[in-house]
Parts: sequence; C-alpha cells; structure tokens
Amino acid sequence: MNAPNIYLIGLMGSGKTTLGKSLAKKLNRPFIDTDQLIEQKSGVDVSMIFEFEGEVGFRERETKLLSEIALKKDHIVSTGGGIILSKYNRDVITKSGVIFYLKTQPAELLIRLQNDKTRPLLQGVNLKEKLTKIYAERSTLYEMTADYIIETKNKKIFSQILTNIEEIMTAHENHKN
Repeated sequence: MNAPNIYLIGLMGSGKTTLGKSLAKKLNRPFIDTDQLIEQKSGVDVSMIFEFEGEVGFRERETKLLSEIALKKDHIVSTGGGIILSKYNRDVITKSGVIFYLKTQPAELLIRLQNDKTRPLLQGVNLKEKLTKIYAERSTLYEMTADYIIETKNKKIFSQILTNIEEIMTAHENHKN
C-alpha cells in the first residue's frame, strides 16, 4: 500500500495517542507518536527536554522528527499538541498526509487532564486558565490545518470516531483512483 500518512492533531488530552493506536491496529498500519519517538531518540522524557532546552529546543526536535516522518507512507501519526505552531510543520503535514483535528473543548480537557503530572506546559499553573488560553491560541491553527474536524465531546469510546475516520479514508482513496 502507498497511502498517505494520517495525522492526528489537537490539544493535549484530546485522545490522539489512544485513537492513533486503535486506528493503526484497525487499518493495519504502523503507528508513530511524535512525543514518544522524541523521548526514544533522546533517551529522556519530554518534561526533561523542556527543563533543559526549553520549549524552543523541544520544538526544534519536533520539527526535525516531523521532516523524517513526512518521508514515510501508510503511517498513523499522533502529533504533539503544539506541532501546528510552526508554519513549516503545518506545511509538512499538509503535503504528506490527511489531517484529522480531534477537537476537544477546554472543559472536557480539564476533566481528562486534572491529575496529569507529565505535561510540562500544565505544571504549576491554573489548569482551567491554561487550557482555555492554549485552546484560544491554537484552535484556529488546528482548524485551518485540518482536512477533517472531529468533535470528541462525550465520545469516551472511540469506535464511532474510528469508523468515521475509516469511512473518510476509504472515500479519500476511492476519490484519488
């Protein structure tokens, strides 16, 4: 098969990794989580990269990795929530795959992330304010980058979303042939 990559974008906690793993299994494609791959390649977790290199250093690593991933085909790629902050990154994913934005409202993210201690941008802040601010800063970028927007509210079981993406990709492939 030589299908385009499927990129899952959205805020942290929107379900990109969970959905991506299930989608990869369902479509029999390799799965990549950009944050996990950065950790594997660097030998340290994302929070340590943020601590020593700052967000700028992390974003540089993310961009380099994305350029490598874009050369692949057939992959399901769960991206870091801030990957769309760079115009270069937005262009890369737009040219190398089909993009699904898992749109999740801040109130839902607050429920999902209230006990999460692993995300550097959420440490030592008012979680509700921070999530609302990040959502406001990024939602337009997600929407303009995405080929498809999928609302994740009240979709605790991803089967409906999985089926939706599978149907879209089948139609996408049939349209190209």
